[in-house]
Amino acid sequence: MYSLNKYTHEAMKTSFTLRLKSADRQLCNSVAQATISLIDEIEQALSKYREGGEVWQINQMKAGETLFLNDFCYECLQLGLEAYVETEGLFDITLGRQIEHTKSSAQGPAPEATGQLMIDPDRPAIHCIEPGREIDLGGIGKGFALDQAGKLVLELGIESAILSAGASTQLAVGKDAWEIQLQGEEQTKAVSIKNQALSASGTAIQGSHIVSPNQDSAEYASNRVWVIDETAAMADAYSTAALLMNPEQLQILKTKVGGVFQNTDDGILPI
Repeated sequence: MYSLNKYTHEAMKTSFTLRLKSADRQLCNSVAQATISLIDEIEQALSKYREGGEVWQINQMKAGETLFLNDFCYECLQLGLEAYVETEGLFDITLGRQIEHTKSSAQGPAPEATGQLMIDPDRPAIHCIEPGREIDLGGIGKGFALDQAGKLVLELGIESAILSAGASTQLAVGKDAWEIQLQGEEQTKAVSIKNQALSASGTAIQGSHIVSPNQDSAEYASNRVWVIDETAAMADAYSTAALLMNPEQLQILKTKVGGVFQNTDDGILPI
């Protein structure tokens, strides 16, 4: 008889939760242990705070320098670039200094976004054309870790699982659909995901923390949005960008993903 086995782990400044469905508890225990180790490895690869780590090194690069990267860092940077293109620049992993300024509620204008980095299209490397940009993978890294974890649990024999990074992002993998409750200010809405991810972004917990690359102060389309996509990394990026999108951009986003929902005065409504 199948049972749901739950495991939690603190990483990337949030709580990861693994819910593995299997009749074999011993298998679940070993899969959870391997998955947690993988999440920790990814955190080491993506953290900008780990002195000497690859993202830290990127943020110290001088003009003309090249840095070779491990696979996790390189792949996540490529996804960040893809998200930048798909959101017309609204999601930008190179705004680390501006993000830090906003989150810390620092006085005065945010630092100007200057400098240029180039991800090598042919090999796992990044080039500094002009210093000034700072990489921050916080808006996509947790989703990226969930995607890698989802692949691993299936490879190791789990037939169905739902994995989450805090309350913001959930990834369902395997043969079963999972029902998720979208939590608005006064209402909830149930949605079902299967081999999909659901990510939420909003101002309720961290306030007005999302930096717009196009204006000094962000004007949010809603106080909370949810995006369903095939991968957790892109769901993360899209939900972040969706807060900054105008109605026309949200309509375009709707055609690219599995679903977009907004918290409104009339409840939680699909775009």
